Amino acid sequence: MKIIGIGDNVVDKYLHLNKMFPGGNALNIAVYAKQLGESSSYMGVFGTDAAGKHVKNVLKDLDIDISHCRTYQGKNGIAEVNLKDGDRVFVGGNGGGVSKEYPLNLDNDDLEYIDKHDLIHSSCFSFIEKELPKLADLKTPVSYDFSKNFQDFYLDEVCPHIDYAFLSCGHLAKNKIKELLKDIVARGCSLAVGTMGIKGAILLYNDKFYYQEAHKVNPVDTLGAGDSFITTLLLELMENKEFSEEVIKKGLKKAAEFASKTCMFYGAFGNGKNIK
Repeated sequence: MKIIGIGDNVVDKYLHLNKMFPGGNALNIAVYAKQLGESSSYMGVFGTDAAGKHVKNVLKDLDIDISHCRTYQGKNGIAEVNLKDGDRVFVGGNGGGVSKEYPLNLDNDDLEYIDKHDLIHSSCFSFIEKELPKLADLKTPVSYDFSKNFQDFYLDEVCPHIDYAFLSCGHLAKNKIKELLKDIVARGCSLAVGTMGIKGAILLYNDKFYYQEAHKVNPVDTLGAGDSFITTLLLELMENKEFSEEVIKKGLKKAAEFASKTCMFYGAFGNGKNIK
């Protein structure tokens, strides 16, 4: 399979370590897919500062295709992070940097390139909402991470153009999560997942809910756990054209196991660099 992450990339600046680590939802999906043995690409916007250069260099070292990325003068996306008992806490950032100033505008060449992939993933942090109808017109399924952006107007804008939805729901009661997932599917998605951190995850497909417990560890850093969960589940589902109960349960279990491994080191996937 060939997976493409389209949209956000950042450096996560760990203030207590004085280090920056590459990350961002769309970028993480591409990296985790590569770690899991698949071919992957990333399309996004880099800044010309040290942060942007670091992210770009790491992706090249990991042999992830960045041939359709853009680079603009200015600061790369930055998120400032502290840790509390191993749980990552975002304390600041620059709102996406140049990716917000110069959002992706997909041309025909981009779309032909994207359509050579088996799965597209993007997120609410990618400033790509206006481009989603173009992606929906392709033959490639689209996955999307809403994080905690559950507003009705936003769901109305995005859901008709995507196939698989992921939402961060750790702050909600299970009955509220189930209602939300039903609402997401009713708006046009075929599959919806609410991740709940240490409380696990809930998946809705074909009017049936599936529950997955978290694979519990003593975390060093939880950053990237949700993205690694999403990647593993998507790959397992995409390898099986029919999403049977067996396939879904196996995918959820593997996803929880891989997510727990992501919690055992700093950053979404390591590759930290000292901040000068």
